[in-house]
Amino acid sequence: MLNALEVFTTVVVGLMVGVEFSVAFVINPILNALPEDSGVLGRAHGGRMLGALMPVWYITSLVLTAVWAVAGWHRPGAGLVVIAGALLILSVVMSLLLLVPINNRGKTWTPENRPEDWKEQQNRWDRFHYVRVAVIIAAFTLLVAALA
Repeated sequence: MLNALEVFTTVVVGLMVGVEFSVAFVINPILNALPEDSGVLGRAHGGRMLGALMPVWYITSLVLTAVWAVAGWHRPGAGLVVIAGALLILSVVMSLLLLVPINNRGKTWTPENRPEDWKEQQNRWDRFHYVRVAVIIAAFTLLVAALA
């Protein structure tokens, strides 16, 4: 049963990493290359859609990792799972303090109501997101290493 939990947790976290990596290095560059109005509307829609999905995914990943750490405490690699959990906690804290406030503003923007500094806010969100992606990649890597 623990093996199934380990694999399931790794897959859930890995898929989350893939989505966030795609947002950082595929979706947002595409949206940034569109004419301004299209890019703003695309980011606003993405902010609403992923803003509803990703909190559940982050918390689920964290809970699964915590259960793995507790259930597998006696097994080799438990320390890696605990560190991965700490990194996932860091990613949630970063999200709440740095990314969510910008996303909550951005998801309501239209070409008519966006603030003057909308590009700076998008760029700030992107920079924070790159760091968050690095953190969750590190967590995922540790989970994979713990399986080995």
